[in-house]
Amino acid sequence: MHARQKRSKNFSTVFLFGVLLLFVIPFLLKSNPMTLPNSFYQLNTIFLSILIEAIPFVLIGVLIAGFIQIFITEDHIRAWIPKNRFLAVLMSCIVGAAFPACECGIVPIVRRLIGKGVPLYAGVGFLLTGPLINPIVILSTYMAFGNDMQMAFLRMGVGFVAAFAIALIVSVLFRSNQLKGAKENHHHHHHHSHARGKKKQPLVPRIGEMFKHSIDEFFDMSKFLIAGAFVAAFLQTYVSTQSLLQLGDSEFQSTFVMMALAFVLSLCSEADAFIGASFRNVFPTTAILAFLVYGPMIDLKNTIMLLSVFKARFVFVLFILITSIVFLFVTLSSLL
Repeated sequence: MHARQKRSKNFSTVFLFGVLLLFVIPFLLKSNPMTLPNSFYQLNTIFLSILIEAIPFVLIGVLIAGFIQIFITEDHIRAWIPKNRFLAVLMSCIVGAAFPACECGIVPIVRRLIGKGVPLYAGVGFLLTGPLINPIVILSTYMAFGNDMQMAFLRMGVGFVAAFAIALIVSVLFRSNQLKGAKENHHHHHHHSHARGKKKQPLVPRIGEMFKHSIDEFFDMSKFLIAGAFVAAFLQTYVSTQSLLQLGDSEFQSTFVMMALAFVLSLCSEADAFIGASFRNVFPTTAILAFLVYGPMIDLKNTIMLLSVFKARFVFVLFILITSIVFLFVTLSSLL
């Protein structure tokens, strides 16, 4: 098992630096504009901007995941999570709403929590509300829309209710935790928990173990973040945004277009409100709200990261649930 983890880490390291080198070299060649086409430089810029935006949140996420792995036991989890499914989902959504995390940084945290015994449905509630309605996101939304709280309140209300509904449906559809290699992970965590239970380590070695787990988590997640960022940058470069905008003639169509745009752009949830606000003269409020609610819940880079952690069938069902429920709730909000 350790040998496989080491090979995975070595592969991730080579992959990480290889891709970054590939995209740094063009800047060294930029003095000769004939070397590469302009579209490649645009792809390069978008790719690096997505990475630079996302990596700090991934680092925060893996540090929290390392802390959970070493300092939080299954007994703690059982004591904190309500037995009632409804209350467990409600608590996870409330905690997520107060937790400042980006959609890419929250994936390793949720994986570690579920691996420690948090029910899948509670993990989903935390996964969806964390990047969507945390205090930083709401403040940025308030500022982006001219210090007007209307859109911020709509984002909080619709987002929270949608996340709650999705998590409840997940609790009915899926009984197991849906993590890849769940049996192996369960045995591994149980072994460590049992070992720590017999003889508790001093604080300093445990902090060292926390950083080791965080480093492993970072290299594990980073290759999927890079792959997702590259695909998102490629689509932004070679698929015309204007062609998407032309599809939004009616309110229903414009809502789907803005959801598709949120998925492809893969913006950080702390900054997406400023992009959404720039479409106010193009699309109705309903479509802008769909953009702000849908993107933090699921986007291209986030989907690739989820596929690295969860079984493909679960990710597909989650994608369908998020898409349909966000569209339904955003549409209903316009009728109220």
